Amino acid sequence: MEISESKKAPQFILPDSDGNMISLKDFLGQKVILYFYPKDNTSGCTAEACDFNSSLKAFDKIKTKVIGVSKDSPKSHIKFRDKYDLKFTLLSDESTEIIQKYGIWKEKSMYGKKYIGVERTTFIIDEKGKIEKIFPKVKVTGHVEEILAYLSKK
Repeated sequence: MEISESKKAPQFILPDSDGNMISLKDFLGQKVILYFYPKDNTSGCTAEACDFNSSLKAFDKIKTKVIGVSKDSPKSHIKFRDKYDLKFTLLSDESTEIIQKYGIWKEKSMYGKKYIGVERTTFIIDEKGKIEKIFPKVKVTGHVEEILAYLSKK
């Protein structure tokens, strides 16, 4: 399935930090920021999560939920959530099935070594479950402000 704006977002059911099964369908009727990140407790991923966390009131005002997804385990998410007092949902995709459905399981390179991993990407999903906007290859600094600016124009 080709992922692109205005197409239906791939459905999923994934465990959250506490083991509750969460479905994208649970959020029909409200906007969702579905952001995929590589790894709990790394510098970029921590900065991104903390930026989202500190902007939750602004997202609440525009009736938008924030959901973070990585291939880390629910146990890892609990430690990450508790360490930084994160107040939004973190979902675990250990099999990478959903990460792959969203087309962001890609070859990456670090210090000259190639590996397969999550390409940091954010999807805005509208109230009807369609992809409204894709932010590919996200740079953490200023990303949350970029999303808020985009959503405030809607």
